[in-house]
Amino acid sequence: MEDAPLPVVGVGIAIVSSFINGSTFVLQKKGILRARRSGRSYLSDCVWWCGTLAMIVGQIGNFLAHNAAPAVLVTPLGALGVLFGAILASLLLQEHLNMLGKLGCVLCCCGSFVLIIHSPKSEGVASSVEFEERLLDPVFLSYTALVVLLLIILIGWLSPAYGKSNIMVYVGICSLLGCFTVPSCKGLGLAAKDAFGGDAFTTDNRALYLFLCLLAVLLVSILIQFTFINKALENFSSNMFEAVYYVVFTSSVILASAILFKEWEALGILDCLGILCGFTTVCVGVVLLRISQEAVLTWIPSRTKEE
Repeated sequence: MEDAPLPVVGVGIAIVSSFINGSTFVLQKKGILRARRSGRSYLSDCVWWCGTLAMIVGQIGNFLAHNAAPAVLVTPLGALGVLFGAILASLLLQEHLNMLGKLGCVLCCCGSFVLIIHSPKSEGVASSVEFEERLLDPVFLSYTALVVLLLIILIGWLSPAYGKSNIMVYVGICSLLGCFTVPSCKGLGLAAKDAFGGDAFTTDNRALYLFLCLLAVLLVSILIQFTFINKALENFSSNMFEAVYYVVFTSSVILASAILFKEWEALGILDCLGILCGFTTVCVGVVLLRISQEAVLTWIPSRTKEE
């Protein structure tokens, strides 16, 4: 049996939206710094609003990409956004990109290319009815309950106490919410197709209710993410947040996607190993980007032995 063709449209949209998303944190951070210097709220800064609009466009792109390609393929391509964000931050925020940072950028590109080659080319979920059945799967429901519990602890207890001193609190909140945003994007496309894609005078009420529920979950998740992303940018550098956020967010989404969509069932052992190697390469690249913000490289010539 021949392999399914690569979803070129989905990959293309994912790449473009990754670059757009990569600029959002930098522009928002720039707006926050400008507002802080002038003693105003960042809500009145035009650069911050440009970053916010870029985030909206990027989210729309993510929605389209997740409905044109598997989530396990789309999500890791966000590494390209980390790369673009690091370059943009070095230009707009003077966050220096040294040799380690450049090496990290190369590894992000190589890892993303490996992921594209080995990721599944199609998904088994083709209708809103099947998607609803996957949502009600006991394993996914248990995973969702665990994620909600962790979010309650992070938002209600850890965020007020440790959010400004520990970046992992805000990163954890925004990343865990990806377990809701990514499946919602995929489900919205399926539900809209069944609810509004038929006869103009008939509507599938069950698909319509699913569409409205998923839309509500998506909007609430994005608003909470938006709030805590800006809190993180007020206290940490954009490159630091974006790099750590990418790794944790991608890991959370891939796990949720594996449980919900069962995309891994269509992969062989070699493809699974390829995805693992590609994702590891991307993570190492992101870590190097993070380290490059504080590391100083010096070249010391070796000393010759004195006779």
